[in-house]
This record gives sequence, C-alpha cells and structure tokens, in this order.
Amino acid sequence: MKTAIIATLVGASLLAGAYAQAQAPTRIRGTISALSGDVLAVNGSDGRKVDVQIGDKTNIVFAQPIPIAEIKPGDFLGVTSVKRNDGTLTAYDVRRFPKPVNPGHRPFDGGENQTMTNAAVSANVESTKGRELVLSYEGGLQKVHVADTAAIASIVPGQRSQLVPGSYVSLTAAPESDGKFTARNIEVRKDAPKVPR
Repeated sequence: MKTAIIATLVGASLLAGAYAQAQAPTRIRGTISALSGDVLAVNGSDGRKVDVQIGDKTNIVFAQPIPIAEIKPGDFLGVTSVKRNDGTLTAYDVRRFPKPVNPGHRPFDGGENQTMTNAAVSANVESTKGRELVLSYEGGLQKVHVADTAAIASIVPGQRSQLVPGSYVSLTAAPESDGKFTARNIEVRKDAPKVPR
C-alpha cells in the first residue's frame, strides 16, 4: 500500500513538473508577416511560422535608434556580440534599457559563438580600432568593439501601431492549454540586427 502511494506521488510530481515546463515562456524572434485583430503572425528566425495572441497585459516596447554618442557612463545596456577566434567581442546590437535587467555576461541563445552582456557602461571611447564600450557588472567586466553596422537603440514604450509587416520582433510568449501562444513582452524595431562576419 505504501509503495503504491509513493508511486502515485512520484507520478503526480513528474506530471506537475512536465506541465510547468510546458507552460514556461518561449522566446520567439523574427519578422512580422501580418497582424490580424489580436493575432500577430511571425516568420521566426529559426524558420518556424508562429501565430501569437496579443492580450490586454502584453507589454510592447520599441527599439528607438540613437547615435552611439548618446550612450554615457552609467547607462545600462544589453549588448549582443560575436565572439571572435581570438576571444574578442564585436557588438552588433546595443540596446539602452531604462533600468537594469538581468546583469551579467552569458551565451546568447540566438546564434553560435554569440554572447549577451547586460551591464552598466564604464566607458564609451573611440580607439584606433573604432568605437569600444567597457561594460561592468557584479563580478566581471567586458570590453566590446562596436561594429560599424551595429544597431544602436534606446528601449522606449511602444504601441500596437508599430507592429507592422516587415518589422522585427523579439518576444516572450506563454503557451496556453490549447497550444496557442500569448505574448507577454514584445520588443519591436524596424529592421533585424545584422550579425557581422
């Protein structure tokens, strides 16, 4: 009897864990193909075509282009970079956030040999190699060369009217019980960042 109870509890625990994992938010990146009512159609960067529901609680932000000269020491950035063979980092997407978000340096899930650094600016300097950013976070520091083609933007409140076909989005969405996705957060910009070669 005791064995049966234990087995039932273990089974319930596994099912609960599987359900929680299934409900975990999903990251979707890609280009908008259409917006019909509250349904956003996205051609994913991974080749998937995904329909995402926009709800009343969906948060929309816009990546407003700015000149890199506007980035000052103390600003908090999210910087996506390519890691070169010599270990140096070349940034191709630099976003200024209104407040700190997940500080640290980690692999970027959007591409091979890429990193994401969320950190405060210690210095923004012009060197012989071009523009460089020195980024500081608790327990570490990264020096990043900024590619000439890098997208530089400030994250500002967005509007549904900016969700137009051809625009690039990076969003988190939660799967519902019927298998459909509902967007929690959407970041939209005019063009996709270009990864340097």
